[in-house]
Amino acid sequence: MRWWRVVGLLSGTSMDGIDVVAAEMALDGEAILLRPLGDTTLDYPADLREQLRDALPPGDVDAATLCRLDTHVGQAFADAARLGVELAGGEADFIASLGQTLYHWVEGDRALGTLQIGQPSWIAEATGLPVISDLRTRDVAASGHGAPLAGVLDALWLGGAETQVAVNIGGIANITVVGGPEPLAYDTGPGNALIDLAAHQRTGRAQDTDGALAASGTPDEDLLKLLLDEPYYALPAPKSTGKEHFNAAHLDRALTELGRPIDDGDLLATLTELTAATVADACRAEGAHRVVVSGGGVHNPVLLAALRRRLDVPVLVSNDLGMPADSKEALLTALLGFLTWHGLPGNTPGTTGAAGPRILGSITPGRTALRLPEPATTPPRRLIVRSAATN
Repeated sequence: MRWWRVVGLLSGTSMDGIDVVAAEMALDGEAILLRPLGDTTLDYPADLREQLRDALPPGDVDAATLCRLDTHVGQAFADAARLGVELAGGEADFIASLGQTLYHWVEGDRALGTLQIGQPSWIAEATGLPVISDLRTRDVAASGHGAPLAGVLDALWLGGAETQVAVNIGGIANITVVGGPEPLAYDTGPGNALIDLAAHQRTGRAQDTDGALAASGTPDEDLLKLLLDEPYYALPAPKSTGKEHFNAAHLDRALTELGRPIDDGDLLATLTELTAATVADACRAEGAHRVVVSGGGVHNPVLLAALRRRLDVPVLVSNDLGMPADSKEALLTALLGFLTWHGLPGNTPGTTGAAGPRILGSITPGRTALRLPEPATTPPRRLIVRSAATN
């Protein structure tokens, strides 16, 4: 049994910076063993962060701007990869990158395309290591949504007889349902996207740190009702969404329809309640016996309290079960890369809607010739998380 050292990189829909994780992984029969080695976040430079946010719809991006953004994000990911190699003790076997999603093209119930920027060649040049990237497009080409890909990790990690729902609250919130005939996953709607947007518009802050603004107000029931009338919430799974949909124009329409002013605290309280309500509704509809939450949303006590208030089942943070909440998405990236490296599918068709299992991504060679291991012949059925000190 060989242990592989993997660096996982991604920047989520919040576009704050790049999550970095280093981990050791091994195949042991039907199990994947995972030992986290460390994690960190590399913030985007302020000007790059603003350029990325300006590029989101309804922004208008020409080819020159897209080329520059792709290059600058790739260079930032290269810096993040160096940090990941340091976390791995100075040596790694390969790097997996989910890049920065700039546009997710969905019409009706179909995903027609998806664009992640951050050229992997910058990472390979900076580290000399192979880079597995472009991990969503093959799933979309196979009639899937390319998101959420967390279903493959959650199904291996939480699989069992009892119905559990894993919730990730980033810019967009998504759930994975395990314990049924097959895993199910989908985006429930905004996680922090509208909360961060309103915090920035009203106060100039990038986010509502610790839910302080929401805690100062009271949810406005009229505005909440308007927001909950959004048709996306009633669409059947599989489904995916992004800031192409839940953006400033979306919020402005609801505020215009409200027809009266709303103060900062009440607006943030309402948007926080919206995220809790839509996530809780999805968990309840899927018959969850237990809910396990990860992502940046776990640091918002107002959001967690609202979610617990709306559910009558245990709501845990993934740290309680040994999975780091802050780095879970980066560990997912590492896992996806590890599966591709071993010739194994990285999607779970029941979660993305793809026509079948697919080996995901493209591989950019490092400084030397590419040498892949023999493809694995036993599909993994479990993910076992161990501490770094465990042999």
